[in-house]
Amino acid sequence: MNEPELDLSKTYDVIVVGSGAAGGMAAHVLTSHGLQVLLFEAGKKLNIEKELRSMEWPYEERYRGGLPPDSHPLTLNEYTIRNPPYGPGFEKYKHLYTDGADAYTKNILVEERDNPFTGTNYAWLRARCLGGKTNIWGRLALRLSDYEFKAKDRDGYGENWPIRYSDIAPYYDRVDLYLGIEGVRENLPHLPDSLFQRPHKLNCAEVQLKQGIQKLGRVLTQYRAGVTTDGLKHNKYRRRCLGRGACSRKGGCDIHAAFDSPTGLIYPAMDTGNLTLRTNSIVREVTVDPKTGRANGIHFIDSETMKDYNARAKVVVLAASTLESTRLLLLSKSRLYPNGLANSSGHVGHNFCEHLMGPDIVGQMKDLVGKPSTLDDGRPGGFYLTRFRNLSEKHPNFIRGYGFEGGSGCAMFPKGTNIKGFGSSFKEEIRKNYGSFIGMGAFGEVLARYENYVDLDPVVKDKWGVPVLRFHYEFGDNEKRMAADMADTAQEMFEAAGFKILHADRALLPQGSSIHELGTARMGEDPKTSVLNQFQQSHDVKNLFVVDGSGFVSAGCQNPTWSIMALCWRSCDYLAQEFRTGNI
Repeated sequence: MNEPELDLSKTYDVIVVGSGAAGGMAAHVLTSHGLQVLLFEAGKKLNIEKELRSMEWPYEERYRGGLPPDSHPLTLNEYTIRNPPYGPGFEKYKHLYTDGADAYTKNILVEERDNPFTGTNYAWLRARCLGGKTNIWGRLALRLSDYEFKAKDRDGYGENWPIRYSDIAPYYDRVDLYLGIEGVRENLPHLPDSLFQRPHKLNCAEVQLKQGIQKLGRVLTQYRAGVTTDGLKHNKYRRRCLGRGACSRKGGCDIHAAFDSPTGLIYPAMDTGNLTLRTNSIVREVTVDPKTGRANGIHFIDSETMKDYNARAKVVVLAASTLESTRLLLLSKSRLYPNGLANSSGHVGHNFCEHLMGPDIVGQMKDLVGKPSTLDDGRPGGFYLTRFRNLSEKHPNFIRGYGFEGGSGCAMFPKGTNIKGFGSSFKEEIRKNYGSFIGMGAFGEVLARYENYVDLDPVVKDKWGVPVLRFHYEFGDNEKRMAADMADTAQEMFEAAGFKILHADRALLPQGSSIHELGTARMGEDPKTSVLNQFQQSHDVKNLFVVDGSGFVSAGCQNPTWSIMALCWRSCDYLAQEFRTGNI
């Protein structure tokens, strides 16, 4: 790879902040247009193959895949009960990790001692390394539809997006072809099909659930994973899926069949010679020309030396993830922008939305008890049970919808069982039963509300002296009523499939558990009620773009990564055209 050296005396065409799905896509598209791009990442460039180790058995790792005794992974209960930043009792631990940290992700996820936040409880999973959360994402790659883009027309709530599905469909196609996606066509208007590669098969219990819910008018389909199963001839850094390894181990793929930003987007962009990468760089603010009010670069801190620097560019693109990009906008105050950059509407940080999680269910297909083991670990996912609420008929208790993700089968580390014991008889009981379990959990839309927002804490700062975010965010009545319906329908569907129900949870998980932060700088046609236009360009600052999930007007119930990249590709094509014509 051609890796040009950072030149701080140079004015680059574009600075991109963040190297995840959005930042990687911005780098790919802009360099392909011949623009000179400077890409900033707050974390390190990791040898990700050594981190993920998908072929390693749990017993081969010193702590069986867990963290060492002097480290503390935060639990969901701690996010619910304790108020961050975490105080007495935590100082004895060497590290304080985000929920879900283990031996394979401890260098990917942030230490919350260094990266605190305040306000209402929120489970904020963050990754600071090249590629960000794309190194460990769950891979479900779904499209939004006009049921989301024009949701206000259907139920009267919130705002419509300033685009329709037809505007973004060609860019979904480009993402499909460039990065690879597997799945099966279903011809559903509320879940548009992609340009799929070969799918993985459903296993026995999943087929039984699919058939059992058909009489209820519901659709279960193969997991639509952002994984290349047929290979990509145009990318030398990716490999086709071989169906091996512990794919469920925090989502990581050390052969890069699953999409990740470095191998999928950044390394090919570097091969153009148009991309300069600067890791270990904490961006502190977007700088502006005091005469014109235009963005002219960024101020950043070297995360290791703590030294401050400035870099210049003709255009600034924020792609640091929803909440971090919003933090940067709020931090970038000046005489011209006293309330933060691009915030004349007062909507920066507001209309925060995501997906609610919690209601889940575990069942058992009795016919599979005692059957020979199958290889299910190597599948990128099990199934997706598509939205069925508020489509042709309105539900009396809530608006919008939800879907379920789930799976069944045998895994490297048995799942689904609560059997306890030890010795040979215990092991035999596990072997006899573990392939018969099936489970699924729901993801539902959280409504975008102005009163759900983030701002800057006036006192607390992070390790680098930068003010942190403060949360003002709670689920509303619509989410709580939706969650109750999730639990009811999950049980209804497992009963229809003839499964023995072993566990059914009705409780909501803490806010943030979906890891799908959206909104806070929404797109719109009216600069008084939105932050960005349909191309994710600031209404106030024409050479500033925010291309991550910040611009979402509503969350839908679909996982957002594929939509973030399609929207980013569209916006960066527009940016490049406007740059060539001198309009920005």
